[in-house]
Amino acid sequence: MAGAIASRMSFSSLKRKQPKTFTVRIVTMDAEMEFNCEVKKQILDEKIYCPPEASVLLASYAVQAKYGDYDPSVHKRGFLAQEELLPKRVINLYQMTPEMWEERITAWYAEHRGRARDEAEMEYLKIAQDLEMYGVNYFAIRNKKGTELLLGVDALGLHIYDPENRLTPKISFPWNEIRNISYSDKEFTIKPLDKKIDVFKFNSSKLRVNKLILQLCIGNHDLFMRRRKADSLEVQQMKAQAREEKARKQMERQRLAREKQMREEAERTRDELERRLLQMKEEATMANEALMRSEETADLLAEKAQITEEEAKLLAQKAAEAEQEMQRIKATAIRTEEEKRLMEQKVLEAEVLALKMAEESERRAKEADQLKQDLQEAREAERRAKQKLLEITTKPTYPPMNSIPAPLPPDISSFNLIADSLSFDFKDTDMKRLSMEIEKEKVEYMEKSKHLQEQLNELKTEIEALKLKERETALDILHNENSDRGGTSSKHNTIKKPQAQGRRPICI
Repeated sequence: MAGAIASRMSFSSLKRKQPKTFTVRIVTMDAEMEFNCEVKKQILDEKIYCPPEASVLLASYAVQAKYGDYDPSVHKRGFLAQEELLPKRVINLYQMTPEMWEERITAWYAEHRGRARDEAEMEYLKIAQDLEMYGVNYFAIRNKKGTELLLGVDALGLHIYDPENRLTPKISFPWNEIRNISYSDKEFTIKPLDKKIDVFKFNSSKLRVNKLILQLCIGNHDLFMRRRKADSLEVQQMKAQAREEKARKQMERQRLAREKQMREEAERTRDELERRLLQMKEEATMANEALMRSEETADLLAEKAQITEEEAKLLAQKAAEAEQEMQRIKATAIRTEEEKRLMEQKVLEAEVLALKMAEESERRAKEADQLKQDLQEAREAERRAKQKLLEITTKPTYPPMNSIPAPLPPDISSFNLIADSLSFDFKDTDMKRLSMEIEKEKVEYMEKSKHLQEQLNELKTEIEALKLKERETALDILHNENSDRGGTSSKHNTIKKPQAQGRRPICI
């Protein structure tokens, strides 16, 4: 071939080379986990640019996949201290402590309750695939003028970037708008489907880079076409089995959730009954103690009243004896003056003593009456305490419990590229056979993306005041400019058709 290698790829011809049926590759759990880990590693290593608000949401799904449902009693403050969840660029961009980041991640983590590990990882990938740099392979190229550019190859098509801006392509060639791709030596040619648009040519540094680019184009275009074909019977059966398995798992999770809720309610009812029983036991103990104190007080008052009554009787007896003694002295006082004087003195003393004894007897009588009244009140209190104890002991120890219902029951086909000249034409006829299932999934995904975007905007507004503008990287600035211009990823845009009738060159 005298050092000149020419090769060309036509997607319609490649399609004819493939067999009518193909084998669907089932990704094992280990391979899927390895792929998820690789995507997380690229985001954390900043090989894929991720906005701050999206990185917090991705971190919450990563925590859900690792720790399961959020439990405040288990996942306490600081449980994410040793986890690497956010890119260092995001952490350095804001004046926020690790505790503040953990609080925001945990707030979204709590909303993912009920998601299984595989569902959380799938949500992680769905969000990651919308990042501008996700799935894009970059190659250094030069255009006809010798300008340094980057070629990006992904599942949507080919994109031309400025070396300083890997987020926003200068122009994009979707797979459904490309007629064919070819290369000769180091020159690569992209022919659009619209013949009014000139071809785009560029050079790569090495021949093996051209071969790698061509292989990536073949593989991505093949997958692009497969996604737009009607599913084979085997694939339809596998999808039906997957839906049935998903529904079965969902019902199982709902059943477990109901059983868990019923168990928690039963435990709460048991704790409430135990608390009420303990309270009633305490009340009964206090009533018994009050009754015992009332009985002891009544016994003491009765004993004191009896003693006071005996003392009153004794004083009355002494007063009577004193009166008799006074009468006897008066009878014998007339004997002599001395005896009279002595008798008068004794009489006077006897009268004073009798007066004191009378007062003391009266005081003791009053005290006895007071003690009788206290005894009556103590017996009344004892009667009330016995009545209250009887009421407490006759109460049911626990309310009747309602019966708790029983729990309800890319192996991508290899292409041998021949170095000889290959030339084909591609007509975009397969694009007309989009299935109803793809449209339905697209509508559901757009609705979910709208809600997700509202959450991301809310978090972005919340942490915007803590951003350090001087620490923004070039990619941060470019991402903000794209968001201000409309917030949609420009890599999804197709090339614009010229308005005039003549051919217009593509200038980059």
